[in-house]
Amino acid sequence: MSIILRATIAVIFLMYSFSVSGQRPKPVDLHGALRVEGNQVLDQEGAPPQLRGISLSWSLWAGEKYYNPQIIDWLVSDFKITLVRASMGVQPECGYLQNPFGQTNLMISVIDQAIKDGIYVLIDWHDHNAEQHLDASKEFFAQMAKKYTGVPNIIYEIFNEPAHQSWPVVKNYAVEVIKIIRKYDSKNLIIVGSPRWDQDVDIAASDPITGFDNLAYSFHFYASDPNHQENLRAKGDLAIKKGIALFVTEWGVGESNGNGEFNRDKTTIWMEWMERNKLSWALWHITDKNETTAILIKGASEKGNWSQENLTDSGRFIREQLRLLNKR
Repeated sequence: MSIILRATIAVIFLMYSFSVSGQRPKPVDLHGALRVEGNQVLDQEGAPPQLRGISLSWSLWAGEKYYNPQIIDWLVSDFKITLVRASMGVQPECGYLQNPFGQTNLMISVIDQAIKDGIYVLIDWHDHNAEQHLDASKEFFAQMAKKYTGVPNIIYEIFNEPAHQSWPVVKNYAVEVIKIIRKYDSKNLIIVGSPRWDQDVDIAASDPITGFDNLAYSFHFYASDPNHQENLRAKGDLAIKKGIALFVTEWGVGESNGNGEFNRDKTTIWMEWMERNKLSWALWHITDKNETTAILIKGASEKGNWSQENLTDSGRFIREQLRLLNKR
């Protein structure tokens, strides 16, 4: 039986169950454990799941207040997300390095709710200098892998955005963290960072990590940024052609500094590119900061239940897109 036929039968069965029970199948019920084959992330039926969702902001400052189960519930029920990214701040003050217990508990609160709601969750080590914090990273991911081994919802993102590090530095760091995760969790998907804020995926693709299964590589862009256009998409295309799987763990409608223009034409081109390549993605970000990429206006409730008036232009746009695309 072909992969496509098996996937079709599985979807028909789940949709029949939905029609009988009156409940829509949860994303993890639909797609199950994720795996990498060649240059694609596939689901339990061998088809690209193309998960779409939103990233929580840094678990610090203005972002911390949105790290609670009610927010995850609201994003699932109203925005129709199939993926949430929990972006744990590592440094500076109040981050994991200074407050590992508090930061870990914030993460667990949203991870556990994502599991309960049946969506996928990216456990993001949100750090620009992770190679300098290798021991702390290994400690954190060992704890997460022990706790969540075998839970299909879990995706490990082990280095948010290498800024100026070379690929050999990023690669060596990644191998050490992967070893720790695989000691306790032999199967779940791991996302590896790539140089220059997760843009130089073509460089990573020329010398990929070997010896481990289920690895993909993070790819980031800001859709309206003048420096993030055809040349950056070409890097993504080349990386895929060279044979690595990409996962867009962060992208924004604005520019790379979080502000600037929100160009809908440029954003549409990027979204069509992700659809064409069947890539999963998480939009940046859940916060009420006064910036272009924030989806909430100042003072929006910390428990969800947002009206249209509580959303920024970015928030209204992405809610509409998620409700449309994830309804398919």
